[in-house]
Amino acid sequence: MLAKDIGIDLGTANVLIYIKGEGIVLNEPSVVAIDTDTKKIVAVGKEASEMLGRTPGKVKAIRPMKDGVIADFEVTEIMLNTFIKKIHAKSLLSRPRILICCPSNITPVEKNAIKEAAERTGARRVYIEEEPKVAAIGAGMDISKPSANMVIDIGGGTTDIAILSLDDIVTSASIRVAGNVFDQDIIKYIKDEYKLLVGDKTAEEIKIEFGNVFKPNKKETMEVRGRNLVTGLPDTVQITEEEVSKALHESLYKIIKVATNVLEQTPPELAGDIVEKGIVLTGGGAMLKGLSELFQKELQVPVFIADSPLTCVVEGTGVLLEQVKKLEQES
Repeated sequence: MLAKDIGIDLGTANVLIYIKGEGIVLNEPSVVAIDTDTKKIVAVGKEASEMLGRTPGKVKAIRPMKDGVIADFEVTEIMLNTFIKKIHAKSLLSRPRILICCPSNITPVEKNAIKEAAERTGARRVYIEEEPKVAAIGAGMDISKPSANMVIDIGGGTTDIAILSLDDIVTSASIRVAGNVFDQDIIKYIKDEYKLLVGDKTAEEIKIEFGNVFKPNKKETMEVRGRNLVTGLPDTVQITEEEVSKALHESLYKIIKVATNVLEQTPPELAGDIVEKGIVLTGGGAMLKGLSELFQKELQVPVFIADSPLTCVVEGTGVLLEQVKKLEQES
């Protein structure tokens, strides 16, 4: 059996894997549950994610990726190994080639750590590509021509902003403000305003189901359960759409500021292309209600959401795996 070429979107929140000729074969949370006494792995992926915030003292559910880079090398390696075994990408006689994505603007040391973790899973060859470039390809943008394409990829740990032309990045920036920070913003707001403590999962649910960052409704409310910090007892409060928007305001404007800086650094001819074509949003954060309208208003450029924002990066690896010879030349 021949080894398969695989593409990995190694995200802070989720790991997605693409097998050449088969498509997306895995989409699981980047979470590992460990028994702190024995140091043994209890669960990986979906099963471990369900344990977040709900484990007994000795079992700890952790995210080994932080801000798009490896925070715990050993655990990341175990997680990758588990996922690669799960999809049967390795055979006894041959090893897969792996294309793995990383945020733009990470240090060479961080990039090497990602490459090394992939190599240690038994890969025959590892290629590293920058996330915004791969996201743009996965979103169906033709970046091969001498005209500009702009992408804002909002993941779990980082937001990557890039302008691409002739198959490469012209200008880019990476900011460690993304989906996970949005969750923390919601937790902080509810804690400050209502003296109620809610967990990461609740905050994420509020963001996905109730977040609206453009013209939110003051009258639209949602019931939120948590622990009252004054009494220490379970409690329930009602929050409005407008309050969620207010909680996310500061972080969103940090992203807008970085996007503005990237646009300001763009050569005039390419800037003209962006005014004409607009900006494409990818990543899970792109699905935040009202985000494209807010960005369009602030950046004065048309803003569109990719057809499948969550899978753009891994689908982009699929396109690049069809051009393995080109990847070999680049590396």
